[in-house]
Amino acid sequence: MTKAKKHFKNLFTPQLVKFLIVGASGTLIDYLLLILLKSFNWQTLIANTVSFSAGLVNNYYWNSHWTFSERSRKSSLKQFSQFAIISLVGLALNTAIVLVLEIPLGEILGIPGVGYIPAKALATIIVLFWNYLANRHWTFNPSNKKNLAIKGE
Repeated sequence: MTKAKKHFKNLFTPQLVKFLIVGASGTLIDYLLLILLKSFNWQTLIANTVSFSAGLVNNYYWNSHWTFSERSRKSSLKQFSQFAIISLVGLALNTAIVLVLEIPLGEILGIPGVGYIPAKALATIIVLFWNYLANRHWTFNPSNKKNLAIKGE
């Protein structure tokens, strides 16, 4: 099997399905909270940051307890810190994409008041791949011995 095929096969696993389910729940929280906050006239930057953060906490809990439960050997604080760092990079990417595309997509689609919704959809798809790969290879990577908590090993 070629290296590319092996890498592709290793990417699409039952673990990815769990990650997508968890991500969908976090995305639902994110979107609903974003729409709610925007309905109260919050600025997009602040509303997106708050809603993304709520999704982050949901996703960390479920990913550490379900998606990557067999890989969760680090201390919770260290693991959450790594998850948060990756998520903050994701937040920066997500917010940049939403802010850059909100007005143009709103105008192109003829929905200037809610252009943030399709912009958020594109941002979510892009950031999904970053979050999964970074968390799989850093936050929840059991083979990285320096990141494991000492448990009598």
